[in-house]
Amino acid sequence: MLTYLIRRLMAAAVMLVVIIVVVFCIFFLIPKWAGVDPATMYVGKQSDAAAVEAVRQKLQLGDPIYAQVLEFFKGLFVGRTYAAGGEVTNCSAPCFGYSFRSEQAIWPVLTDRLPVTLSLALGAAVLWLLFGVAAGVLSALKRGTLWDRSAMVVALSGVSLPIYFTALLSLAVFDYGLGLVDGQYQEFGDGFGGWFQGLLLPWVTLSFLYAAMYARITRATMLEVLGEDYIRTARAKGLTEPVVIGKHAMRSTMTPILTMLGMDLGALIGGAILTETAFNLPGLGQAVLSAISERDLPIILGVTLVTSLAVIVANLAVDVLYAVIDPRVRLA
Repeated sequence: MLTYLIRRLMAAAVMLVVIIVVVFCIFFLIPKWAGVDPATMYVGKQSDAAAVEAVRQKLQLGDPIYAQVLEFFKGLFVGRTYAAGGEVTNCSAPCFGYSFRSEQAIWPVLTDRLPVTLSLALGAAVLWLLFGVAAGVLSALKRGTLWDRSAMVVALSGVSLPIYFTALLSLAVFDYGLGLVDGQYQEFGDGFGGWFQGLLLPWVTLSFLYAAMYARITRATMLEVLGEDYIRTARAKGLTEPVVIGKHAMRSTMTPILTMLGMDLGALIGGAILTETAFNLPGLGQAVLSAISERDLPIILGVTLVTSLAVIVANLAVDVLYAVIDPRVRLA
């Protein structure tokens, strides 16, 4: 198990380095090749040549490519120093640079918004796992019944309806119409009740979309697993149905579920843009949307790297869970 874990950690580290290099090329090299000067974007189109040159020196955009890449890595893991016009600015690690518009450091901006996105993603993940997997297992066990058909119709509706439609519909019915919940987000420090009510509708709306997909995948996988020889052998040995389903069938069924969970959860931590926009949640998705409209590249870069790291960590956790659920994985 330890050897397997070390291999996965090394693979994750290599993947992280590759992603950092690719992100650097996307945000610094490709714009330059396309004729877009990052220094001009930083100071604005109405600035003079002296201001653009000062920013270019501060960001070290005139240095060789390898020197820029090394400085970029140094900023992420150690921190870096910006010097221009006799002024020295220290940016502690992880340093994603400074906003083109507000000139604030990117990392504090992201850490202020990250708890909102984490709360949204983790809360919704718990709901869609509980309801999606349970509905899929019951549909597989009651194949062809009214429950099976009704659950799959609901799942198909959840997959088909866009998130912005279900979000606005839930706000119109449960918040503005019935007044059952308060759709205004509040910080956790301001009280658990307000925080919970502010995230309840986003959780339900987001989990409805994903629970529908998980229910369909769980049903299809469970039906396939129930036809395997070892399931028939377990039943022939006299094991009870809860033991056959819970101990034997579910372990194989959870493998594709964990794969989907790693990808979905990692992507959501990067920012559920539509959900956060519909419910006006001050998370990473809102930050990305504002940065795109203002062409604030450092914020987009920071969120991209945070999203990539979240996906890597989530998939690393999934790989470890693979080995726990299925011993054949670590033996291979």
